[in-house]
Amino acid sequence: MKKLLLPLLALVVTSVTSLSVLAQDAKGDAKAGEKKIAMCVGCHGIVGYQASFPEVYKVPKISGQGAKYIVSALNAYKKGERKHPTMRGIGEGLTDQDMADVAAYYEGHGATETNATGPAPDPSAKVAELVKKGACLTCHGPGFSKPIDPSYPKVAGQHADYLFVALKSYKTEGNAMMGRANGVMGGVAKQFSNVEMKELAGYISKLPGDLKTVPEARFR
Repeated sequence: MKKLLLPLLALVVTSVTSLSVLAQDAKGDAKAGEKKIAMCVGCHGIVGYQASFPEVYKVPKISGQGAKYIVSALNAYKKGERKHPTMRGIGEGLTDQDMADVAAYYEGHGATETNATGPAPDPSAKVAELVKKGACLTCHGPGFSKPIDPSYPKVAGQHADYLFVALKSYKTEGNAMMGRANGVMGGVAKQFSNVEMKELAGYISKLPGDLKTVPEARFR
């Protein structure tokens, strides 16, 4: 079964990558993006800010995230592949160029800021088995911070509660208000119980990485 799953995973990854490239042709301008982030800073520009839907969790750190992943995520919200009312509304209001500009801005945002996460902790035997079972590093790369394709996210150091909610969303089906449609991540997430996903998210959140929340001057 494992021998069959890996080639299938590679095929799906290749297909998703090809579609992502087509959707990300616009070249981003970080300076232009700085003028287009008014809809972002109210959540992503406040350290520790929490969302309340579909449950309470810290909104993801997006400063330092890969630009192509940000574009991919925004497009997924726009198309309804990711079901979150607020984010879908934002995505629907952005052109391809807007997305590219905002993504370029956040990719380099806070590059001079310190991200004090410390050395990488060793995973417990159970977490190591979960990482192996999900083949997580196949896509997210060493340390969960060097994805093999730029349209995949860096997740090292991301908030644990956000990671847990995101993983659960890939298991959600038939709900008009929440859930994420992604064949690869859906297949991965459905292997795990909620308890296992919470353990995995907790470990990933402690890893050093590029992600951070850089507060806007008005929120400092």
